Amino acid sequence: MALIVQKFGGTSVGTVDRIENVADRIGKFRDNGDDIVVVVSAMSGETNRLVELAHSIDEKPEAREYDVLLSTGEQVTIALLSMALNKRGISARSYTGTQVHILTDSTHNKARILSIEEKKMRSDLNGGRVIVVAGFQGVDEHGNITTLGRGGSDTTAVALAAALKADECQIYTDVDGVYTTDPRVVPDARRLEKITFEEMLEMASLGSKVLQIRAVEFAGKYNVPLRVLSSFDEPYFANNKNGNESDGSNGTLITYEEDEMEQALISGIAFNRDEAKLTILGVPDKPGVAYSILGPVGDSNVEIDMIIQNISDDGTTDFTFTVHRNDFVEAKKVLSKVAADLGAREVVGDDKIVKISLVGVGMRSHAGIASKMFKTLAEESINIIMISTSEIKISVVVDEKYLELGVRALHSAFGLEEKV
Repeated sequence: MALIVQKFGGTSVGTVDRIENVADRIGKFRDNGDDIVVVVSAMSGETNRLVELAHSIDEKPEAREYDVLLSTGEQVTIALLSMALNKRGISARSYTGTQVHILTDSTHNKARILSIEEKKMRSDLNGGRVIVVAGFQGVDEHGNITTLGRGGSDTTAVALAAALKADECQIYTDVDGVYTTDPRVVPDARRLEKITFEEMLEMASLGSKVLQIRAVEFAGKYNVPLRVLSSFDEPYFANNKNGNESDGSNGTLITYEEDEMEQALISGIAFNRDEAKLTILGVPDKPGVAYSILGPVGDSNVEIDMIIQNISDDGTTDFTFTVHRNDFVEAKKVLSKVAADLGAREVVGDDKIVKISLVGVGMRSHAGIASKMFKTLAEESINIIMISTSEIKISVVVDEKYLELGVRALHSAFGLEEKV
């Protein structure tokens, strides 16, 4: 018997029929003898509806009341799922974030979890109940409802698993695991059986949308085994009482790197279409110039990614950096003012670029990966605009028209395709 925390996203609980299917799935885990805590999101489309209602009243609604409104979406789902379970003779009890006392800080719309009170949940589990918890929400020390921001339900699930010392946290989505790259770009992309927390963090930060970064960070910090599964496949049982290891797809397990795990050179290829590049040309090269450029950009709440500085013989430097494409106009406006203040020659930009990244812990012990990546792109006549590296990642910026060609070529060059 295992204690499992399961999280079902909005698509998985998007209709009454799908909620009934989730209840049937949970019933199979109960039949297997497992204790279950379920975290659910709002039904698909519901949060968007609530956001539209709020903005119909006020384009910038007051943050506290905005959280009160958005938190109601999950409350509907926990009640309906608990009804479906009880109808099947499976004792279930629903809890909002406030009721289960998921204590957060007071930062509305993007609160962080501080602690979780597990006593009430332990009592219910000991009584044979399934616990159904609203994801995405908590309560601050003053009793105000808070929400956790994007990916908050994943974070709720991982935090509950950590607090309860669950055997596993299972994230159910509309895909059956983490793939070597997006199958919509590379049809023969392969599902990974395992991936390390480090690799998953890199993949998530570089554009992979399977899991949110905060949830992976939380799981890594508290060593919570995290598994990504499809809510439309047959259930996977890590410890089947009938002796079978699994009755369904085992998805992808995200865990710490183990010595016995065979590490491929590259685990996956991530990409991000939402990139833009800015360059300030002819800046006087003197101490503090980087801060003079990037300080005002950061003060305008624009996040900076890759940075390159090229020093010229005439005592000036060209400074290039990338930002999210949505921030391109604002960042260029700020940079133009900086250029005038510093006496720079001009500011140029390009919002038609993308980032392609190789990720893999195998890079630590193998040389030549960067050169192989560059050779592969060169053979496809793809010009590299910028390069960034870390211990387990190599990223390049290229023209957006070469995204799919570049990803496919690299996927093939590094042998990541589905094995037959």
